[in-house]
Amino acid sequence: MRQLSVPCPGHLIPDATGRFDAAYRAAKAQRAVFVGIEREGERWTVKADALTAGPGHVVQDAVNIAVRAAIVRLVRAREAGSDAFAGPVYFMLHGVPSEGRAREFAAAFHAALYGDLAPLHRAVPGVDGTSSH
Repeated sequence: MRQLSVPCPGHLIPDATGRFDAAYRAAKAQRAVFVGIEREGERWTVKADALTAGPGHVVQDAVNIAVRAAIVRLVRAREAGSDAFAGPVYFMLHGVPSEGRAREFAAAFHAALYGDLAPLHRAVPGVDGTSSH
């Protein structure tokens, strides 16, 4: 699996359906933030994990706050299931209704975990990164 650019366009987010472990190991070997989507029936799951980038990769508090706020907003809007996991270094959304939105959220989380919140603000309007709502 090749290393993803930052920010990574949604269409390049890997579909890890049935091969999550291999994709995760590849990100860890590259010392890169893991991101991927998986199909679960008619819905999609988004996973992002900064642990794979190694101990030198720091996720700023403002990023954690913004990503958590985005996840809360998505759950409330029913764009993700209530079993979402919101950090501090691992983020997961279940029940995303379309592959396109799953890719958009995954790309936004990936960029955010590298410190770029602009894609998150586009994917989830109204997230300001200053409070967890």
